[in-house]
Amino acid sequence: MQGCIQKRGKKYYVVLAINGSRKWFKGGSTKRAAQRVLNDKIGEINAGTYREMPKTTFKTFSNHWLKTYASVNVKPSTYSRYEDIVERLLVPAFWFYQMSDISTGQLQLFISERLKKVSARTVIQEIVVIKLMFKHAMKWGYIKFNAAENLDRPKVEKAEIELLTPEEIEKFLGATTGHYRVAFLTAVLTGMRAGELWGLPWSDVDFTAKQICIKRSLWHGSFQTPKSKKSVRKIDIPDSLLSELKKWKLACPISEDNLDLVFPDRNGNPTPHDNAIRRHFIPALKIAKLPRVSFHSLRHTNASIRIQAGQNIKYIQSQLGHSSINITMDTYGHLFNDANFSRQQVELLEQSFRNINQVS
Repeated sequence: MQGCIQKRGKKYYVVLAINGSRKWFKGGSTKRAAQRVLNDKIGEINAGTYREMPKTTFKTFSNHWLKTYASVNVKPSTYSRYEDIVERLLVPAFWFYQMSDISTGQLQLFISERLKKVSARTVIQEIVVIKLMFKHAMKWGYIKFNAAENLDRPKVEKAEIELLTPEEIEKFLGATTGHYRVAFLTAVLTGMRAGELWGLPWSDVDFTAKQICIKRSLWHGSFQTPKSKKSVRKIDIPDSLLSELKKWKLACPISEDNLDLVFPDRNGNPTPHDNAIRRHFIPALKIAKLPRVSFHSLRHTNASIRIQAGQNIKYIQSQLGHSSINITMDTYGHLFNDANFSRQQVELLEQSFRNINQVS
């Protein structure tokens, strides 16, 4: 096997004769580093494992990855986020680099610069895309070393979740007009996500079993599968909500497209979430003189009320549709340490012993 090391300027290069042609490889800034590259390449050729990496720029590969992987393996909402991260942030930063030339240090520097502009949570979402791209680049034979594998993830300070008390919920619902009062009441009493609420059809409301079946979600006017497999679930609903839904069904607009939506707009079409928030949710908070919380706070409030009521944590996970009980505990675990909740658990235990003594 013919091979040599050549120096050009301050850099060393490895030159090998492969299949009758000369191949050049970067050897690094020292002759010792170049010798290691030379030994590795000769070893690969002798072992029959040598493969030439295709010359592909980051921009070319990113387009290929979006089309080949992301567009067919993730939900439309997730794809939209991936595409935005790739085209708005990653391509401008790395577009002219060959995939095989991008180092961990370059990626880590990009992350550090992003942390100066946006939150750690946002950067973590961007890291997810970077890691997925380089994982597939290695799997598909575009690189031999995964530069994204050992990237450091920024630490995220846990944000305090927004909650409304039962009294505040009563004020809020009293300030809500039209059928949106029933929609917001449903969100509070079920813990449904916004997309699940606006995408709910009447066929998935089981008045006999007193359950709502979550099978789909609405995102930007399009229906898609829920967030995860555990998000497909049956939510038990109280009689009070059942009664409200029965009344609302009689007045609910009927869509010409046969969408059968429980909470459509006045024409029976899918309700745009942003419009509902701007025109009904936020005004109701103002009228009730409540803090401007997010719509997702209704879901958090539902979880809080369930915990205060002493519901089993596994049951709460199933009702909220969390993919694992760890997510439920990470999000709401601190509520179990509330003094009132702890006192309630002691009283439940004491009541159980009273029942045992009565049986004896």
